[in-house]
Amino acid sequence: MDQMKRAYTLLNDWKGDSYVHGLGVLDQVGPLAAGFGKRALVVSNTTYMKPVADKVVSYLNAAGVELAGNMIAPDAKPNAPREDVYRLESYILHTKPDCIVVIGGGSAIDAVKAANALATLGAKVTPEIDHYFGTNVVSKSLDETGSSLIPVIAVQTSASSGAHLTKYSNVTDPVAGQKKLIVDNAVVPTVGLFDYETTVSMPISVTIDGALDAIAHTFEVFCGAKEETYEKTREIAECAISLVAEYAKVLVEDPKNVKAREAIGLATDLGGYAIMIGGTSGAHLTSFSLVDIVSHGTACGIMNPYYAVLYSKAIQKQLKVVGSIFAEFGFGSSVDNLEGENLAVAVAEAMIAFSKSIKAPSKLNDLKGFSEAHIERALNAAKDPQLAMKLQNMPVPMSSSDVDTYMAPLLRAAASGDLSLIKAM
Repeated sequence: MDQMKRAYTLLNDWKGDSYVHGLGVLDQVGPLAAGFGKRALVVSNTTYMKPVADKVVSYLNAAGVELAGNMIAPDAKPNAPREDVYRLESYILHTKPDCIVVIGGGSAIDAVKAANALATLGAKVTPEIDHYFGTNVVSKSLDETGSSLIPVIAVQTSASSGAHLTKYSNVTDPVAGQKKLIVDNAVVPTVGLFDYETTVSMPISVTIDGALDAIAHTFEVFCGAKEETYEKTREIAECAISLVAEYAKVLVEDPKNVKAREAIGLATDLGGYAIMIGGTSGAHLTSFSLVDIVSHGTACGIMNPYYAVLYSKAIQKQLKVVGSIFAEFGFGSSVDNLEGENLAVAVAEAMIAFSKSIKAPSKLNDLKGFSEAHIERALNAAKDPQLAMKLQNMPVPMSSSDVDTYMAPLLRAAASGDLSLIKAM
């Protein structure tokens, strides 16, 4: 089956005209912005992303759209620190644009989502970002105040988070070293645009991190799928994981390979589709406590094999599907005759073998700076009521009282690479 063609069909059926993607589509940003007015606040990195930002500005000008404030606002640092959210809020309030064009990866787009909410609601509800963490708080505040967010065009430049398509905004408290989430359909960008050719300019490490995140998004949602979403999440997971398993190693060996860049971009987009159908769970929850030592997708890539063993009793059908994909591309052997914990261990080992094949870390002790403090932080975060959705999204829902019993040994298994330490739920 042509998985790239399948990916385009899945994404077009889902997003329709609100998503422009493919090779050579960056010039469409001008007409898109002109549909919202004559003044656009452009948010972008202006060092290594300057060639892309300059192209976007030229396309805006050609469509009769000027820069609000006559400058490009600097984007956010990795993991969208809260101070960058407040800084971007200030740019929005001072320039009063007709739309916001954010150019970048997940951190830039997530920061703009949060800053847009603050700029719209800060004076009417509260200027503190913490108030908006959790599920549907922004929508509730918009309804109560009769407000509307400024239209956002999210120009994705890295195969990473799917932030240009989704309802999530991750914001980090750098002092605590902890991510927190806004989960709200209101913050979905008005239009997403992804020219997969732009990822050729990105470091290979960023793209590989995105590839691991694509597996994480689709795998976690597929594992937690209910009966009514099982077939769709299976289709998305099969397509995305196949694309990553086939093309990630190609990209490691040839970072300029445009077809491989396109394939990984499509896979990460499918990851965004998956998390709009169902929620992520354990690996994503743990990744929030590792932000000071590792990028997000890689953190999820490390953790998911271990969570596969934890959930093994509840996800046998899903493990057969995923295990067969990895076996098809040479990671592990056939899982047709396996079941129970043996099946989960085989799939976990295949996922670990895949990570090693692309030179990604496969256990927490591989990470420079990892310590027992990260385990304690992750356990405490899992008990945070604002992150309870991740526990409930697990294939076997976990309560905060279960965290020390099941998650603590799992984290120590992930630290050492010893799957036998895990207590299956």
